[in-house]
Amino acid sequence: MSAKLSVNLNAVAMLRNRRDLPWPSVTNLGRIVLEAGAHGLTVHPRPDQRHIRFSDLPHLRALIDDEFPQAEFNIEGYPSEDFLDLVERSEPEQVTLVPDDPAQATSDHGWPFERQGNFLRPVVARLKKGGMRVSLFCDPDASEAEIAAARDTGADRVELYTGPYGGSYDDSAKAAIELEKLAKTAALARAAGLGVNAGHDLTVDNLPALARAVPNLAEVSIGHGLTADALEFGMAETVRRFLAALQS
Repeated sequence: MSAKLSVNLNAVAMLRNRRDLPWPSVTNLGRIVLEAGAHGLTVHPRPDQRHIRFSDLPHLRALIDDEFPQAEFNIEGYPSEDFLDLVERSEPEQVTLVPDDPAQATSDHGWPFERQGNFLRPVVARLKKGGMRVSLFCDPDASEAEIAAARDTGADRVELYTGPYGGSYDDSAKAAIELEKLAKTAALARAAGLGVNAGHDLTVDNLPALARAVPNLAEVSIGHGLTADALEFGMAETVRRFLAALQS
Protein backbone atom coordinates (compact mmCIF):
# COMPACT_ATOMS: atom_id res chain seq x y z
CA MET A 1 0.00 0.00 0.00
CA SER A 2 1.39 3.42 -0.95
CA ALA A 3 1.85 6.23 1.54
CA LYS A 4 -1.08 8.49 2.24
CA LEU A 5 -0.97 12.09 1.04
CA SER A 6 -1.81 14.93 3.44
CA VAL A 7 -1.86 18.33 1.76
CA ASN A 8 -0.47 21.24 3.76
CA LEU A 9 -2.65 24.32 3.23
CA ASN A 10 -0.30 26.90 4.75
CA ALA A 11 0.86 28.23 1.38
CA VAL A 12 -2.76 28.74 0.32
CA ALA A 13 -3.40 30.64 3.55
CA MET A 14 -0.28 32.75 3.06
CA LEU A 15 -1.56 33.84 -0.36
CA ARG A 16 -4.95 34.71 1.10
CA ASN A 17 -3.36 36.70 3.89
CA ARG A 18 -1.70 39.11 1.47
CA ARG A 19 -5.03 40.94 1.34
CA ASP A 20 -7.82 41.49 3.83
CA LEU A 21 -10.10 39.36 1.67
CA PRO A 22 -11.53 35.85 2.01
CA TRP A 23 -9.92 34.38 -1.12
CA PRO A 24 -8.42 32.04 -1.98
CA SER A 25 -10.61 30.14 0.44
CA VAL A 26 -8.57 27.69 2.51
CA THR A 27 -11.68 25.61 3.16
CA ASN A 28 -12.70 25.46 -0.49
CA LEU A 29 -9.19 24.48 -1.57
CA GLY A 30 -9.25 21.83 1.13
CA ARG A 31 -12.46 20.51 -0.38
CA ILE A 32 -10.89 20.35 -3.85
CA VAL A 33 -7.86 18.55 -2.43
CA LEU A 34 -9.96 15.89 -0.73
CA GLU A 35 -12.31 15.47 -3.68
CA ALA A 36 -9.24 14.76 -5.82
CA GLY A 37 -8.24 11.88 -3.58
CA ALA A 38 -5.90 13.28 -0.93
CA HIS A 39 -6.14 11.42 2.35
CA GLY A 40 -5.96 14.41 4.66
CA LEU A 41 -5.19 18.04 5.36
CA THR A 42 -2.25 19.48 7.28
CA VAL A 43 -1.91 22.93 8.81
CA HIS A 44 0.75 24.62 10.93
CA PRO A 45 -0.91 27.41 12.93
CA ARG A 46 1.99 29.61 14.03
CA PRO A 47 1.58 32.03 16.95
CA ASP A 48 1.59 35.08 14.65
CA GLN A 49 -1.01 33.46 12.33
CA ARG A 50 0.99 34.52 9.28
CA HIS A 51 -0.20 31.41 7.44
CA ILE A 52 -3.14 29.43 8.79
CA ARG A 53 -5.29 31.43 11.19
CA PHE A 54 -6.74 29.93 14.32
CA SER A 55 -10.18 30.78 12.91
CA ASP A 56 -9.54 28.41 9.95
CA LEU A 57 -9.38 25.34 12.15
CA PRO A 58 -13.08 24.90 12.99
CA HIS A 59 -13.99 25.23 9.30
CA LEU A 60 -11.46 22.58 8.25
CA ARG A 61 -12.55 20.28 11.07
CA ALA A 62 -16.17 20.66 9.95
CA LEU A 63 -15.23 20.07 6.30
CA ILE A 64 -13.70 16.73 7.15
CA ASP A 65 -16.41 15.70 9.59
CA ASP A 66 -19.31 16.67 7.34
CA GLU A 67 -18.03 15.81 3.85
CA PHE A 68 -14.94 13.58 4.07
CA PRO A 69 -15.17 11.51 7.26
CA GLN A 70 -12.55 9.09 5.96
CA ALA A 71 -9.95 11.88 5.77
CA GLU A 72 -7.60 12.96 8.55
CA PHE A 73 -6.75 16.35 10.00
CA ASN A 74 -3.09 16.82 10.95
CA ILE A 75 -2.05 19.87 12.96
CA GLU A 76 1.63 20.58 13.44
CA GLY A 77 3.40 23.01 15.71
CA TYR A 78 5.57 23.63 18.73
CA PRO A 79 3.88 22.30 21.89
CA SER A 80 3.33 25.51 23.81
CA GLU A 81 0.35 25.59 26.15
CA ASP A 82 -1.53 27.78 23.65
CA PHE A 83 -0.85 25.26 20.87
CA LEU A 84 -1.95 22.34 22.99
CA ASP A 85 -5.18 24.11 23.91
CA LEU A 86 -5.76 24.83 20.21
CA VAL A 87 -5.35 21.22 19.11
CA GLU A 88 -7.49 19.93 21.96
CA ARG A 89 -10.30 22.16 20.74
CA SER A 90 -9.77 21.08 17.12
CA GLU A 91 -9.48 17.33 17.80
CA PRO A 92 -7.21 16.39 14.87
CA GLU A 93 -6.56 12.76 14.13
CA GLN A 94 -2.82 13.48 14.24
CA VAL A 95 -0.60 16.07 15.90
CA THR A 96 2.92 16.56 14.57
CA LEU A 97 5.20 18.21 17.10
CA VAL A 98 8.05 20.33 15.75
CA PRO A 99 10.87 22.09 17.64
CA ASP A 100 10.37 25.41 15.85
CA ASP A 101 11.20 28.84 17.14
CA PRO A 102 8.11 31.02 16.48
CA ALA A 103 10.21 33.27 14.21
CA GLN A 104 11.32 30.48 11.89
CA ALA A 105 10.14 30.71 8.30
CA THR A 106 9.55 26.97 8.20
CA SER A 107 10.46 23.78 10.05
CA ASP A 108 14.09 22.95 9.32
CA HIS A 109 15.32 20.44 11.91
CA GLY A 110 14.13 17.59 14.06
CA TRP A 111 13.89 17.21 17.83
CA PRO A 112 16.98 16.39 19.89
CA PHE A 113 15.14 13.46 21.43
CA GLU A 114 17.74 12.46 23.99
CA ARG A 115 17.94 16.01 25.37
CA GLN A 116 14.24 16.82 25.25
CA GLY A 117 12.62 13.48 25.93
CA ASN A 118 11.57 14.54 29.41
CA PHE A 119 9.90 17.62 27.93
CA LEU A 120 8.10 15.66 25.22
CA ARG A 121 6.90 12.70 27.28
CA PRO A 122 4.06 14.44 29.19
CA VAL A 123 3.04 16.35 26.07
CA VAL A 124 2.73 13.12 24.09
CA ALA A 125 0.77 11.50 26.93
CA ARG A 126 -1.62 14.44 27.11
CA LEU A 127 -2.33 14.35 23.38
CA LYS A 128 -2.74 10.58 23.24
CA LYS A 129 -5.13 10.73 26.18
CA GLY A 130 -7.22 13.01 23.97
CA GLY A 131 -7.33 10.33 21.27
CA MET A 132 -4.78 11.91 18.93
CA ARG A 133 -1.97 10.10 17.14
CA VAL A 134 1.36 11.83 17.83
CA SER A 135 4.20 12.21 15.34
CA LEU A 136 7.53 13.86 16.16
CA PHE A 137 9.63 15.78 13.63
CA CYS A 138 12.90 13.91 13.17
CA ASP A 139 16.27 14.69 11.58
CA PRO A 140 17.01 12.65 8.44
CA ASP A 141 20.17 11.19 10.00
CA ALA A 142 18.98 10.49 13.55
CA SER A 143 21.05 7.93 15.44
CA GLU A 144 19.77 4.70 16.91
CA ALA A 145 19.98 6.28 20.38
CA GLU A 146 17.95 9.27 19.23
CA ILE A 147 15.28 7.01 17.73
CA ALA A 148 15.14 5.01 20.95
CA ALA A 149 14.61 8.25 22.86
CA ALA A 150 11.83 9.19 20.42
CA ARG A 151 10.14 5.86 21.04
CA ASP A 152 10.45 6.33 24.79
CA THR A 153 8.37 9.52 24.63
CA GLY A 154 5.38 7.32 23.80
CA ALA A 155 4.92 8.84 20.32
CA ASP A 156 3.31 6.79 17.57
CA ARG A 157 5.38 8.02 14.65
CA VAL A 158 8.27 10.17 13.54
CA GLU A 159 8.13 12.50 10.57
CA LEU A 160 11.39 12.49 8.66
CA TYR A 161 12.59 15.97 7.70
CA THR A 162 13.23 15.63 3.96
CA GLY A 163 14.47 19.19 3.35
CA PRO A 164 18.09 18.25 2.51
CA TYR A 165 16.84 15.58 0.11
CA GLY A 166 14.42 17.98 -1.56
CA GLY A 167 17.13 20.65 -1.71
CA SER A 168 19.33 18.31 -3.77
CA TYR A 169 17.03 18.57 -6.79
CA ASP A 170 19.94 19.65 -9.06
CA ASP A 171 22.57 17.24 -7.69
CA SER A 172 21.75 13.57 -8.16
CA ALA A 173 24.80 12.35 -6.25
CA LYS A 174 23.90 14.43 -3.21
CA ALA A 175 20.26 13.36 -3.47
CA ALA A 176 21.36 9.72 -3.36
CA ILE A 177 23.37 10.36 -0.19
CA GLU A 178 20.44 12.14 1.47
CA LEU A 179 18.06 9.37 0.43
CA GLU A 180 20.34 6.78 2.00
CA LYS A 181 20.25 8.71 5.30
CA LEU A 182 16.45 8.79 5.22
CA ALA A 183 16.24 5.08 4.46
CA LYS A 184 18.57 4.24 7.36
CA THR A 185 16.69 6.41 9.84
CA ALA A 186 13.34 5.03 8.67
CA ALA A 187 14.61 1.49 9.20
CA LEU A 188 15.73 2.37 12.74
CA ALA A 189 12.31 3.90 13.45
CA ARG A 190 10.43 0.88 12.17
CA ALA A 191 12.67 -1.45 14.18
CA ALA A 192 11.82 0.62 17.26
CA GLY A 193 8.11 0.17 16.59
CA LEU A 194 7.48 3.68 15.26
CA GLY A 195 5.49 4.55 12.16
CA VAL A 196 7.24 6.75 9.61
CA ASN A 197 5.91 9.91 7.98
CA ALA A 198 7.91 12.30 5.82
CA GLY A 199 7.69 15.89 4.71
CA HIS A 200 9.44 18.98 3.39
CA ASP A 201 10.28 19.99 -0.17
CA LEU A 202 8.82 16.83 -1.67
CA THR A 203 7.85 16.97 -5.34
CA VAL A 204 6.43 14.79 -8.09
CA ASP A 205 10.01 14.20 -9.25
CA ASN A 206 11.56 13.11 -5.94
CA LEU A 207 8.63 11.24 -4.38
CA PRO A 208 8.99 7.94 -6.28
CA ALA A 209 12.58 7.36 -5.11
CA LEU A 210 11.63 8.20 -1.52
CA ALA A 211 8.68 5.81 -1.57
CA ARG A 212 10.94 3.03 -2.90
CA ALA A 213 13.68 3.73 -0.35
CA VAL A 214 11.32 3.83 2.64
CA PRO A 215 9.05 0.77 2.54
CA ASN A 216 5.88 1.09 4.61
CA LEU A 217 6.06 4.89 4.55
CA ALA A 218 2.79 5.82 6.23
CA GLU A 219 2.22 9.40 5.11
CA VAL A 220 3.76 12.35 3.33
CA SER A 221 2.78 15.93 4.15
CA ILE A 222 3.33 18.28 1.21
CA GLY A 223 2.53 21.97 0.87
CA HIS A 224 4.98 24.25 -0.93
CA GLY A 225 5.82 22.09 -3.94
CA LEU A 226 2.24 20.95 -4.38
CA THR A 227 0.87 24.49 -4.20
CA ALA A 228 3.49 25.68 -6.67
CA ASP A 229 2.48 22.96 -9.13
CA ALA A 230 -1.19 23.86 -8.62
CA LEU A 231 -0.51 27.26 -10.19
CA GLU A 232 0.42 25.41 -13.37
CA PHE A 233 -1.80 22.33 -13.37
CA GLY A 234 -4.69 23.29 -11.09
CA MET A 235 -5.14 21.94 -7.57
CA ALA A 236 -7.16 18.82 -8.38
CA GLU A 237 -4.85 17.66 -11.17
CA THR A 238 -1.82 18.39 -9.01
CA VAL A 239 -3.14 16.19 -6.21
CA ARG A 240 -3.69 13.40 -8.71
CA ARG A 241 -0.11 13.83 -9.99
CA PHE A 242 1.30 13.55 -6.49
CA LEU A 243 -0.81 10.49 -5.72
CA ALA A 244 0.47 8.87 -8.91
CA ALA A 245 4.07 9.71 -7.96
CA LEU A 246 3.61 7.92 -4.64
CA GLN A 247 2.51 4.79 -6.49
CA SER A 248 5.19 4.79 -9.20
